Amino acid sequence: MAAPFLTATWSNVFLATYAVPPSLLEPRLPPGLALDLRDDSAFVSLVAFEFLDTRVKGIAWPGHRDFAELNLRFYVRNRDERGVVFVREFVPRRLVAWLARALYNEPYRAAPLVATRDDAPGRHVIRYALDWAGRTHTISVTAEDAPFRPAVDSIEHFFKEHRWGFGVARDGSTLRYEVDHPAWSAYPVRSYSIDVDWAAVYGPEWAFLADAQPVSILLAVGSPVSVWPKQH
Repeated sequence: MAAPFLTATWSNVFLATYAVPPSLLEPRLPPGLALDLRDDSAFVSLVAFEFLDTRVKGIAWPGHRDFAELNLRFYVRNRDERGVVFVREFVPRRLVAWLARALYNEPYRAAPLVATRDDAPGRHVIRYALDWAGRTHTISVTAEDAPFRPAVDSIEHFFKEHRWGFGVARDGSTLRYEVDHPAWSAYPVRSYSIDVDWAAVYGPEWAFLADAQPVSILLAVGSPVSVWPKQH
């Protein structure tokens, strides 16, 4: 029986989701896929979360078990399969970035990135900080420590639940990989701040997001996750 390529717990998954012109994403679509629209709009999400107890093929590599990730992703469909495609992903471990590029051709970069928590009774606080392009980019969120399960027809569920990751192989074909986890609960968000130089981190075409308002802010609790080998 096949085994997952990677297992981990993804924790404190922050998503800030923005409506964007479909024309910005269509050139980035892997062959054969379509944008996954909601109310005729296309979206990207800025996502930050913690990788905990990470194991590759069952092996925990010293110094590479617990770390943070920051990424920008958009939403796609392959017929009935809903998934995501990544614009760029950051992790603080060079080996993790190298493996993701080598095995999945994912657009990973290695850079200093930390997650810090400052919880108190009834309150859940987390801050992500990325050092890139000569400055520190931060995401901070404060939420109630009272998780709830978003309804399956909610906008929160639409953006947090995707079973497939898609990308483009080096030969130009579409690759996909399955990401398995239970449906996530979420913390009620009370405040947040995003201090990111979008042009420096993701490219000049994303600079307009500095003045955009997210359509959804979510802090998911997370869960154990299994990432399966890629398929063509």
